[in-house]
Amino acid sequence: MQIIDQIYIDGAFVTPHGEEFFDLFNPSTERVIGRVRLADAEDARDAIAAAKRAFPAFSRTDKLERVDMLRRMHAAVAARASELFEAIVEEYGAPVSRGRSMAQHASDVLLEAAKVLEDYSFVRRAGSAEVVMQPLGVAGLITPWNSDAGFVCGKLASAFAAGCTAVVKPSEMSAIQTRVVTEALHEAELPPGVFNIVTGRGETAGAQISSHPDVAKLSFTGSTAVGKTILRTVAETLKRVTLELGGKSPMIVLDDANFDEAVPFALQAGFMNSGQACIAGTRILVPQARLSEFEERIVDAVAGIQAGDPRDPRTSIGPMVSQKQWDRVQRYIRIGIDEGARLIAGGEGRPHGVNAGWFVRPTVFSHVKNDMTIAREEIFGPVLSIIAYRDTEDAIAIANDTPYGLQAYVCSSDVGRASAVASQIEAGRVLVNTLAHEPAAPFGGFKHSGIGREYGTFGLEAFLEPKALLGAV
Repeated sequence: MQIIDQIYIDGAFVTPHGEEFFDLFNPSTERVIGRVRLADAEDARDAIAAAKRAFPAFSRTDKLERVDMLRRMHAAVAARASELFEAIVEEYGAPVSRGRSMAQHASDVLLEAAKVLEDYSFVRRAGSAEVVMQPLGVAGLITPWNSDAGFVCGKLASAFAAGCTAVVKPSEMSAIQTRVVTEALHEAELPPGVFNIVTGRGETAGAQISSHPDVAKLSFTGSTAVGKTILRTVAETLKRVTLELGGKSPMIVLDDANFDEAVPFALQAGFMNSGQACIAGTRILVPQARLSEFEERIVDAVAGIQAGDPRDPRTSIGPMVSQKQWDRVQRYIRIGIDEGARLIAGGEGRPHGVNAGWFVRPTVFSHVKNDMTIAREEIFGPVLSIIAYRDTEDAIAIANDTPYGLQAYVCSSDVGRASAVASQIEAGRVLVNTLAHEPAAPFGGFKHSGIGREYGTFGLEAFLEPKALLGAV
């Protein structure tokens, strides 16, 4: 049983003012494995004050100093990779096959930010003017539970590269992972106050960060509903904002696709991170003429997918993070059945032979219409919808007929044709025949999937404000 009763403010571990304790669960067993004492609004204010005090000096550091800091942070987090991996598997339930890459990603984003910063010019010409890219100020960073360490380190990396100080509010459900990351970052020996981490509830600590006038920038990853609330809140203080929100990503299987490649591609995209991924390709668009063949292939393939013990290397789908999330996914499965979609794999309840844990059967519906609930709303679990289309134009129309626009996938034996389709999809990223991640490329969404971009130069400039100097140079 781990008791986490400290937060990190002004370069030191301190006892929170908040007195509420929150139970931490192992989602594979449903057992309590720890308790975390939550920060409250007063703790958030203390963290903001510390970041504000640290900002003038930190914002004047040159980029080589910050590159060195980011590299020290990378080394410190990388040194804790094994401990972070254990926390990811135990607290989040990530399968070991994915958990190690999640732990490595947390350190990788820091190194990638250092590389971007090395090549970035903060001063440029615009006609007769000199334009200086200036750090915004204190950044509030609010992160979710489905990749805790990666989001904490990724947002911090961009803020630091820009010269901003930061207050991080991670999910209270990820406190063990947060503890590992915080201890690692502390060992990197950064100036006091440049980063502060307050684990607490969104409605208390998060709300204070979102509304506080001394926070100049707010970066949030989470649900669209919460993102809209944050956007209304930050309007009062005109904060700059980056929102990475929900998705209902289409996977377009073109009629020339090789199903030996398309079927595993679709399942990997749809079931990634146990289905708890905003970028998951949960709407599989298949040509009507090849629907029966695709269904048969999918059923056979899903039968070979193991959902269960995340420590079994054969497992590719772990548990949902909580009872609440498990109940949510079960509700959507029932809705799919009630609305007339044809269940061809999986269904309600736990996988066969699993008697405990928040495990969901990998589920696929076919004969789904794009106006059905399961095709419109983000489920955030291993539940996929197969939607038939008539021709390529129809596929593009269905793909774009969604309030979301975070990511999309196209599968085809003709890369040129697939690229032409990809150019017509309304999404922040479109992946053609690949699941690769490019850290230099911008990441973010169209429409209700968010505002702004993260990663690379785009992510760095989200924490900067251009200032034009005329007549002085």
